Amino acid sequence: MTSLDINRRGLLKGAVGGGGALLAQPWLPAWAQPVSAGLPTLSGEEIHLRVGRDALNIDGKMAHAVNINGTVPGPLLRLRQGQNLHLTVENTLDEETSIHWHGLLVPFQMDGVPGVSFPGIRPRTSFTYQFGIEQAGTYWYHSHSGLQEMMGMYGPIVIDPAGPEPAPYDRDHVILLSDHSFVDPARILRNLKVEPGYYNHQRQTLAGLLAGKDQRLLERLAWGKMRMDPTDISDVTAEVLTYLVNGHGPKANWTALFRPGERVRLRFINAAAMTVFNVRIPGLAMQVVSADGQDVKPVTVDEFQFSPGETYDAIVTPAEDKAFTIVGESVDRSGMALATLAPRPGMRAEVPPPRRRPVLTMKDMGMDMAGMDMNGADMKGMDMSMRDGSRAPQVKLGPGVEMINPMPMDRTGDPGIGLDNANHKVLVYRDLVALERNPDTRAASREIEVHLTGAMDRYMWSIDGKTMSEAHEPLPMRSGERVRVTLINDTMMAHPIHLHGHIFELVTGHGDHSPRKHTVNVLPGGKVSWDVTALHGDWAFHCHLFLHMAMGMMRVVQVRPSAGDGA
Repeated sequence: MTSLDINRRGLLKGAVGGGGALLAQPWLPAWAQPVSAGLPTLSGEEIHLRVGRDALNIDGKMAHAVNINGTVPGPLLRLRQGQNLHLTVENTLDEETSIHWHGLLVPFQMDGVPGVSFPGIRPRTSFTYQFGIEQAGTYWYHSHSGLQEMMGMYGPIVIDPAGPEPAPYDRDHVILLSDHSFVDPARILRNLKVEPGYYNHQRQTLAGLLAGKDQRLLERLAWGKMRMDPTDISDVTAEVLTYLVNGHGPKANWTALFRPGERVRLRFINAAAMTVFNVRIPGLAMQVVSADGQDVKPVTVDEFQFSPGETYDAIVTPAEDKAFTIVGESVDRSGMALATLAPRPGMRAEVPPPRRRPVLTMKDMGMDMAGMDMNGADMKGMDMSMRDGSRAPQVKLGPGVEMINPMPMDRTGDPGIGLDNANHKVLVYRDLVALERNPDTRAASREIEVHLTGAMDRYMWSIDGKTMSEAHEPLPMRSGERVRVTLINDTMMAHPIHLHGHIFELVTGHGDHSPRKHTVNVLPGGKVSWDVTALHGDWAFHCHLFLHMAMGMMRVVQVRPSAGDGA
């Protein structure tokens, strides 16, 4: 039996041997100690994880947390493609718990979603997950019960390929970005229900509008008519969230070691509950070689934006004997997760100043406001013309739903919110091309259109106008069926959508080398299509912004045998 606690001493000793005496931090697992020389080897085929509740030290301040094996993040699971895994989860809490294996192809009974695929792990009991490891790549795991994920119950998974590594490297590090609050998540949710902009202190001022610093007055009036705020990029900001790298706050200087000239694989995981991150390493280009654990043709970028649930592997080759700062800037620019890539412990590089916070415009909603007269504008006479020149109907407000873009645009070529004017190369979904031919190249036999809906002024989130509790029917598919799913975002906020138990192909014009993912971010007013081969079982399908899922943006995809299978 492997507890995964035993790795701590060995890895820390190796890190200290590289120079400098560093004290172990018992609230952190071995791979996330203050200095990392690289990732440990295989975890084994029988693993024991213990779920508990304790305090988390963030930059010297203690926060409440739900942990695994006593640490936040939890232990690294380093596995090998083709192995069989027996993993026992012991629940020491006074409440139900669970673990979902995010991005892994597992039998639906092992997927770990209480009420959907299994009954959950009751207090003071254990459950053993058993499944084969079909794929390779970078993934992660987290609770799917209550508020536990938002309180620290998550950890990384690295699966080595059974054959040669398509993108060879000399050493690798996990860069797990997350957010943690010193305020109870239940209180955060209550505050948002009372006032959806409760944590938005970057709102526009009248003086700023009149001076033209933020947004044209006419556009702001349009947003007001729709009961929306264009500065409300993130529901929860650095006012209550601290942004972490491998459990370390921005002051801690978590350090990943390298030798000049090495090919270093950085495995970026967005394990945040509510934060979209912009990732860059000033002065060092990143060669993206994997997205959501799936190999892609290498593409060199300076920055990428990724959402909760997504992973990117990037290879960097620092040639100089100097330190580099790894920056994970929140999409609303309210704060940063920071780490250092360095040849020796104790080194630091300059931290770039925060960039100007982004403001959504009518263009983000698919509408073109150019050329309109701001003087004496009448909202009733506004020409809400779309980018393609067609006429858009007025915004429709229904019970719990705001429909703000009846003509959604494919935005898979956009770099993400706030990065349109970056003066360097930013990754876009259309840059991603699968390294190998897709395993299923059949055309979809039908299309399912899914609308991402909500009412921000009530902090209500839904799919097709219904919350999870209101939707009594699942989304039906047949086993082996090839289905095209088109996601349409009818809200002012981005939504990272995750389908459990499947890897789908994004429709971005790359044919049988379409990029394969399990989570995709749908920008405001945008749409994304993907093709998927349905696998038997009941599968959760939801927004991976934790509070959006909690407030109803979730469904069950029910896949049953086809008629040809004797159903």
